[in-house]
Amino acid sequence: MSDAFRTAPPQVPIGRIPVQDVRPVVDHGARPAKAVVGEEIEVGATVFREGHDAVNATVVLTDPDGVEHHHPMTCTNEGLNTWVARVTPDRTGWWSYRVEGWSDPYGTWEHDATIKVAADVDTELMLEEGALVLERALDEVERTAEQEQVLVAAVTTLRDTARADLVRLKAGTDAAVEIELGARPLRDMVSPSAEHALLVERERALYGAWYELFPRSEGATYDEQEHRWRTGTLRTAAKRLPAIAAMGFDVVYLTPVHPIGQAAKKGPNNTLDARPEDPGSPYAIGSPDGGHDAIHPDLGTFADFDAFVAETERLGMEVAMDLALQCSPDHPWVESHPEWFTTRADGTIAYAENPPKKYQDIYPLNFDNDPAGIYAEVRRVVQVWIDHGVKIFRVDNPHTKPVEFWQWLIADVAEDHPDVVWLAEAFTKPAMMHTLAKVGFQQSYTYYAWRNTAAELREYLVELSGEAADYMRPSFWPTTHDILTPYMQFGGPAAWKVRSALAATLVPTYGIYAGYELMEHVARPGAEEQIDNEKYEFKDRRWADYEPGGAKEGQSLAGWLTRLNEIRREHPALHRLRNIAFHHVDDENFLAFSKRRTLPDGTHDVVLVVANLDPHSTRATTLRLDLPAMGFQPGDSIEAHDLVTDQVWTWQRDVYVRLGPEVEPCHVVSVRRPW
Repeated sequence: MSDAFRTAPPQVPIGRIPVQDVRPVVDHGARPAKAVVGEEIEVGATVFREGHDAVNATVVLTDPDGVEHHHPMTCTNEGLNTWVARVTPDRTGWWSYRVEGWSDPYGTWEHDATIKVAADVDTELMLEEGALVLERALDEVERTAEQEQVLVAAVTTLRDTARADLVRLKAGTDAAVEIELGARPLRDMVSPSAEHALLVERERALYGAWYELFPRSEGATYDEQEHRWRTGTLRTAAKRLPAIAAMGFDVVYLTPVHPIGQAAKKGPNNTLDARPEDPGSPYAIGSPDGGHDAIHPDLGTFADFDAFVAETERLGMEVAMDLALQCSPDHPWVESHPEWFTTRADGTIAYAENPPKKYQDIYPLNFDNDPAGIYAEVRRVVQVWIDHGVKIFRVDNPHTKPVEFWQWLIADVAEDHPDVVWLAEAFTKPAMMHTLAKVGFQQSYTYYAWRNTAAELREYLVELSGEAADYMRPSFWPTTHDILTPYMQFGGPAAWKVRSALAATLVPTYGIYAGYELMEHVARPGAEEQIDNEKYEFKDRRWADYEPGGAKEGQSLAGWLTRLNEIRREHPALHRLRNIAFHHVDDENFLAFSKRRTLPDGTHDVVLVVANLDPHSTRATTLRLDLPAMGFQPGDSIEAHDLVTDQVWTWQRDVYVRLGPEVEPCHVVSVRRPW
């Protein structure tokens, strides 16, 4: 092109067939979109051209070996030139994709010939042009002999003047010809978009049920004679694993197992008057016994930790470890690397604060004084735990550390350990939460605990399952060791049932903090956290009391959680995030949504959830089903199998529902055709 035709200032060439607005694209292509193995991804673009000739588009998906896979796109809105295709990567690794726009000579001929031959305008010319287009397709596109025969037969008939004109035309526009050229098209003026990165990870990055526990509490007992606690250990905590596995959990998340500092140690309920026998917060990491690369001697040894990991794996689960990059005043780093902390004007090291909360027992790291030193040391620490079988890290307060540090750390670990998964415990501003996900965190805590109305949940899920799903995977927790909302404090059993059911079905990953089964709902006055918080003391939940024959048999939600996890495993639709659709309910206290997934055999798995969000009242209302959203026609009847109660109904579009504490607070329904 001569300088006379160049634009000023310089622009990126648009291509002969313009391809615009390719999606998914994260941060204008600076970050990869994400998927897991077997997850269907919708790729879209705006593709058009001048004039009236037919245009078409293809997604080219390139696998980690550099092999290209072509997927035809469909125009879903001709007025807006919107093209989409669904692609499914089948293994982990770095993939890429691009959209190619192209002129479609067969589509142009088919459109024009259909009109002209029917009107007997240039009939012979149009039929010959069709034969020439098909001959080009035979010459220029590689095909098997069987595939070629479809086009050869069409060319022969198009030129057979002994046949009627419409018969000849029909040969060139036959469905078999369209299918063959759809699979192996003749493409002119191919114009590719830029390549966009797609990181494909293992399914646990998207789907899993987590169970959190404090190892020191599992097996802890109170000695009435000595008036003191005897700590649990990694060995006694391992005895709890079969019960967790029996409830169907996939991940056992351990709060920090490291030595705990004695300086400024916190007592019960975060007080400063700790007794020598109080255990302190496990988040105040570090003592003369070691730091982040050590195990608290009360919990055991690395051999005990290895045994815990091995037992977890034997039961079909994984261990997630808390990575809390903060130190007690007794941490070895305080003496060996004082430059890694912030020194105040009076010469003291600044402790952590989250006003009005103060954490005098914790020194935050300052990543700006010696970033190279801190980066290298944290990487070494992470490797210690990877070498002992940890593949998942739940990162405490990642939003208080530089984002560029996490980008480097996660990428560096992935070089040798691409199956490691990182969960961000980032209750902070959306920009930070989203950016942490963009730079590498596979999962993120969310504001689910505080979204309690139907309107709030719908709005939140639209956000999380929309563009954000290209890079951020939410994890829903009804409670944590730091969170006990008023809804959970005062909602009673119905609240605890419905919040766990919604967490387990709205998104693919959810988590339960130990004691949820027992509905531990009493808060510390003035705070949204449990009284006698387990962060600062031992807790013996006396699990045996809730088992058959125990003093509190029938008072646990263990059976409820077990059923929820069974439902999740039995229904692949619940393993995905982007496939949610909402349904109208006349009562605003109800939330109704469905998830639909096409299975490899071509069948569809459809799950419908209807929940009464008012935990205090049993309510009756009418559900208005969006049948097409579930793959049915507007007038169809459906079979609804309640997976909790095992009841089966035949439903039409409008359904009477009655839910609440007098019955069950929600329906979790498998939907299918009644024949």
